Amino acid sequence: MKTRKTTATPAANRAGLLPQLGEVFREHGYEGASLTLITKATGLGKGSLYHLFPGGKQQMAAEVLVEIDGWFERNVFVPLRKTEDARAGIAHMFDAVDAYFRSGRRVCLVGVFALGAARDEFAAAVRGYFKAWDEALAAALRRAGYERAEAAALSEDLLAGIQGALVLARAADDAKVFTRTLGRLKKRVGIK
Repeated sequence: MKTRKTTATPAANRAGLLPQLGEVFREHGYEGASLTLITKATGLGKGSLYHLFPGGKQQMAAEVLVEIDGWFERNVFVPLRKTEDARAGIAHMFDAVDAYFRSGRRVCLVGVFALGAARDEFAAAVRGYFKAWDEALAAALRRAGYERAEAAALSEDLLAGIQGALVLARAADDAKVFTRTLGRLKKRVGIK
Protein backbone atom coordinates (compact mmCIF):
# COMPACT_ATOMS: atom_id res chain seq x y z
CA MET A 1 0.00 0.00 0.00
CA LYS A 2 1.37 3.38 -0.98
CA THR A 3 1.40 6.18 1.51
CA ARG A 4 0.40 9.48 0.12
CA LYS A 5 2.65 12.39 0.86
CA THR A 6 0.68 15.36 2.16
CA THR A 7 1.80 18.92 2.16
CA ALA A 8 0.56 21.66 4.37
CA THR A 9 -1.80 24.14 2.81
CA PRO A 10 -0.53 27.64 2.09
CA ALA A 11 -2.77 28.92 4.91
CA ALA A 12 -1.15 26.48 7.36
CA ASN A 13 2.30 27.47 6.15
CA ARG A 14 1.41 31.15 6.57
CA ALA A 15 0.14 30.58 10.10
CA GLY A 16 3.42 28.93 11.07
CA LEU A 17 5.39 31.93 9.81
CA LEU A 18 3.39 34.60 11.62
CA PRO A 19 5.42 34.55 14.87
CA GLN A 20 8.67 35.00 12.92
CA LEU A 21 7.18 37.76 10.80
CA GLY A 22 5.81 39.42 13.93
CA GLU A 23 9.25 39.56 15.48
CA VAL A 24 10.73 41.14 12.33
CA PHE A 25 8.02 43.81 12.35
CA ARG A 26 8.37 44.25 16.12
CA GLU A 27 12.12 44.78 15.85
CA HIS A 28 12.28 46.86 12.67
CA GLY A 29 8.81 48.36 12.27
CA TYR A 30 6.76 47.98 9.12
CA GLU A 31 8.93 50.34 7.12
CA GLY A 32 12.21 48.77 8.22
CA ALA A 33 11.10 45.17 7.71
CA SER A 34 12.83 44.63 4.39
CA LEU A 35 12.31 41.53 2.30
CA THR A 36 15.94 40.63 3.06
CA LEU A 37 15.24 40.65 6.82
CA ILE A 38 12.02 38.71 6.31
CA THR A 39 13.69 36.02 4.17
CA LYS A 40 16.48 35.69 6.71
CA ALA A 41 14.03 35.32 9.64
CA THR A 42 11.78 32.82 7.87
CA GLY A 43 14.39 30.89 5.92
CA LEU A 44 12.25 31.22 2.80
CA GLY A 45 13.18 32.76 -0.52
CA LYS A 46 11.31 35.67 -2.05
CA GLY A 47 9.39 33.39 -4.42
CA SER A 48 8.15 31.20 -1.59
CA LEU A 49 7.13 34.23 0.45
CA TYR A 50 5.17 35.70 -2.46
CA HIS A 51 3.55 32.31 -3.09
CA LEU A 52 2.35 32.25 0.52
CA PHE A 53 1.65 35.98 0.75
CA PRO A 54 0.67 37.21 -2.72
CA GLY A 55 -0.16 40.58 -1.16
CA GLY A 56 3.47 40.96 -0.08
CA LYS A 57 4.59 42.71 3.07
CA GLN A 58 1.19 44.37 3.55
CA GLN A 59 -0.54 40.97 3.68
CA MET A 60 2.13 39.64 6.04
CA ALA A 61 1.63 42.56 8.42
CA ALA A 62 -2.16 42.34 8.23
CA GLU A 63 -2.09 38.62 9.07
CA VAL A 64 0.32 39.21 11.95
CA LEU A 65 -2.07 41.82 13.37
CA VAL A 66 -5.00 39.38 13.05
CA GLU A 67 -2.92 36.75 14.89
CA ILE A 68 -2.10 39.19 17.71
CA ASP A 69 -5.72 40.27 17.95
CA GLY A 70 -6.76 36.62 18.20
CA TRP A 71 -4.25 35.96 20.99
CA PHE A 72 -5.49 38.95 22.97
CA GLU A 73 -9.11 38.00 22.32
CA ARG A 74 -8.56 34.50 23.74
CA ASN A 75 -6.15 35.37 26.55
CA VAL A 76 -7.16 38.86 27.68
CA PHE A 77 -10.50 40.09 26.32
CA VAL A 78 -12.58 36.92 26.85
CA PRO A 79 -11.33 36.42 30.43
CA LEU A 80 -12.12 40.08 31.15
CA ARG A 81 -15.63 39.63 29.76
CA LYS A 82 -16.46 36.17 31.03
CA THR A 83 -14.63 35.52 34.29
CA GLU A 84 -17.35 35.47 36.92
CA ASP A 85 -15.20 37.28 39.48
CA ALA A 86 -14.38 40.53 37.64
CA ARG A 87 -11.32 41.21 39.81
CA ALA A 88 -9.96 37.76 38.97
CA GLY A 89 -10.44 38.58 35.27
CA ILE A 90 -8.56 41.85 35.71
CA ALA A 91 -5.78 40.07 37.63
CA HIS A 92 -5.61 37.53 34.80
CA MET A 93 -5.26 40.40 32.31
CA PHE A 94 -2.24 41.75 34.17
CA ASP A 95 -0.63 38.30 34.30
CA ALA A 96 -1.30 37.62 30.61
CA VAL A 97 0.02 41.03 29.57
CA ASP A 98 3.14 40.56 31.68
CA ALA A 99 3.77 37.17 30.08
CA TYR A 100 3.01 38.34 26.53
CA PHE A 101 5.27 41.38 26.74
CA ARG A 102 7.89 39.27 28.52
CA SER A 103 7.89 41.48 31.58
CA GLY A 104 8.66 44.57 29.50
CA ARG A 105 11.32 43.04 27.26
CA ARG A 106 9.00 42.89 24.23
CA VAL A 107 7.44 45.94 22.62
CA CYS A 108 3.80 46.10 21.59
CA LEU A 109 3.68 45.39 17.86
CA VAL A 110 0.26 46.98 17.54
CA GLY A 111 1.79 50.09 19.11
CA VAL A 112 4.67 49.93 16.63
CA PHE A 113 2.14 49.96 13.78
CA ALA A 114 0.16 52.76 15.45
CA LEU A 115 3.23 54.99 15.64
CA GLY A 116 4.91 54.18 12.33
CA ALA A 117 4.58 55.85 8.94
CA ALA A 118 2.24 53.05 7.79
CA ARG A 119 -0.19 53.92 10.59
CA ASP A 120 -3.04 54.84 8.28
CA GLU A 121 -2.69 51.59 6.35
CA PHE A 122 -3.41 49.55 9.49
CA ALA A 123 -5.54 52.09 11.37
CA ALA A 124 -8.69 49.98 11.47
CA ALA A 125 -6.90 46.94 12.92
CA VAL A 126 -5.03 49.05 15.48
CA ARG A 127 -8.18 50.90 16.56
CA GLY A 128 -10.12 47.65 16.78
CA TYR A 129 -7.50 46.05 19.02
CA PHE A 130 -7.39 48.93 21.49
CA LYS A 131 -11.15 49.45 21.39
CA ALA A 132 -11.83 45.78 22.19
CA TRP A 133 -9.35 45.89 25.07
CA ASP A 134 -10.75 49.14 26.45
CA GLU A 135 -14.36 47.93 26.25
CA ALA A 136 -13.60 44.56 27.86
CA LEU A 137 -11.61 46.17 30.66
CA ALA A 138 -14.17 48.91 31.30
CA ALA A 139 -16.93 46.29 31.48
CA ALA A 140 -14.92 44.23 33.98
CA LEU A 141 -14.28 47.35 36.06
CA ARG A 142 -18.02 48.11 36.09
CA ARG A 143 -18.74 44.55 37.25
CA ALA A 144 -16.08 45.08 39.94
CA GLY A 145 -18.10 48.00 41.31
CA TYR A 146 -16.88 51.12 39.51
CA GLU A 147 -19.44 53.56 38.13
CA ARG A 148 -19.64 53.74 34.32
CA ALA A 149 -17.69 57.02 33.89
CA GLU A 150 -15.09 56.04 36.47
CA ALA A 151 -14.64 52.61 34.85
CA ALA A 152 -14.19 54.19 31.42
CA ALA A 153 -11.59 56.66 32.69
CA LEU A 154 -9.77 54.01 34.71
CA SER A 155 -9.69 51.60 31.77
CA GLU A 156 -8.12 54.30 29.61
CA ASP A 157 -5.58 55.10 32.34
CA LEU A 158 -4.65 51.43 32.76
CA LEU A 159 -4.15 50.89 29.02
CA ALA A 160 -2.16 54.10 28.69
CA GLY A 161 -0.06 53.02 31.67
CA ILE A 162 0.66 49.59 30.18
CA GLN A 163 1.50 50.96 26.74
CA GLY A 164 3.52 53.86 28.12
CA ALA A 165 5.48 51.54 30.39
CA LEU A 166 6.38 49.40 27.37
CA VAL A 167 7.71 52.44 25.54
CA LEU A 168 9.56 53.77 28.57
CA ALA A 169 11.07 50.36 29.39
CA ARG A 170 12.35 50.13 25.82
CA ALA A 171 13.67 53.70 25.79
CA ALA A 172 15.42 53.25 29.15
CA ASP A 173 16.57 49.73 28.25
CA ASP A 174 15.17 48.70 31.63
CA ALA A 175 12.40 46.09 31.64
CA LYS A 176 11.86 46.68 35.36
CA VAL A 177 10.12 49.95 34.46
CA PHE A 178 7.31 47.82 33.02
CA THR A 179 7.21 45.49 36.01
CA ARG A 180 7.10 48.39 38.50
CA THR A 181 4.37 50.14 36.51
CA LEU A 182 2.24 46.99 36.34
CA GLY A 183 2.61 46.68 40.11
CA ARG A 184 1.36 50.23 40.65
CA LEU A 185 -1.51 49.79 38.19
CA LYS A 186 -2.58 46.58 39.92
CA LYS A 187 -2.59 48.32 43.31
CA ARG A 188 -4.67 51.12 41.83
CA VAL A 189 -7.47 48.63 41.15
CA GLY A 190 -6.95 46.59 44.31
CA ILE A 191 -5.21 43.62 42.69
CA LYS A 192 -2.33 42.00 44.58
